[in-house]
Amino acid sequence: MTAHVTAPATALASQLPDWVTLLRAPNPGPMTLDGTNTWVLRQPGERLGVLVDPGPADAAHLDRIAAHGPYSVILVTHGHPDHVDAVPAARERLDAPVRGLVAEYQQLPDPVRDRTVLSVGGLTVTVLATPGHTGDSACFLVAGPDGQRVVLTGDTILGRGTTVVAWPDGDLGDYLTSLRLLATYDGLVALPGHGPALADCAVAARFYLAHRQARLDQVRQVVAAGVTDPAAVVAEVYADVDRPLWWAAEWSVRAQLAYLNGLEPQ
Repeated sequence: MTAHVTAPATALASQLPDWVTLLRAPNPGPMTLDGTNTWVLRQPGERLGVLVDPGPADAAHLDRIAAHGPYSVILVTHGHPDHVDAVPAARERLDAPVRGLVAEYQQLPDPVRDRTVLSVGGLTVTVLATPGHTGDSACFLVAGPDGQRVVLTGDTILGRGTTVVAWPDGDLGDYLTSLRLLATYDGLVALPGHGPALADCAVAARFYLAHRQARLDQVRQVVAAGVTDPAAVVAEVYADVDRPLWWAAEWSVRAQLAYLNGLEPQ
């Protein structure tokens, strides 16, 4: 049986580029780990920075964000509330446009799409469409003039444990494709939406792929044994997960069942 993963998927990053700052939101919990990670990217000597995921609507957290301003742009990795509830207040207070693949923030005449490249404050940001956790999930490949590169992974790859496929918006087939994309970024630090920074995005993505395949194999086995109700599959396959989190595991199970029914019709 595949054990419930609570440790980092790869070694922790020992050092971050000097243009990366973490501001962790005060919203710890079973789904948010230590809290939502708000990342500030600012090249030394540059006036304007880049803000990634303002987080929950928390006045004190917004004050900390503003203290690290000003910003040229606010990026969002996906539309879950713990990442974007602060967006309206942040956009007004910081006077910065919001960009990402969340439909609300695809603002004409400057739409953000897959592989859109933004040059902001001495940094080059490439938008990577990485659906799966949600349909609107994006990662950001950021390169500094010092040659260092990082990948901001949102909830696609976490700093500790594994993420859920948030069915029905999330899709397992899309998620596996997104992980294969992230598995090409060998040696790049991953800056996740929750948990600590990871030393190697590609290693973490390959671990996630193996874990997903193992879970999928387990689901196949229990379905073959006649267990098809999603809640019952959770009880069989995710027995190693704390029961209060079974509701979230059921999201992933429903995504797994949809994937199997689509690709392996009986």
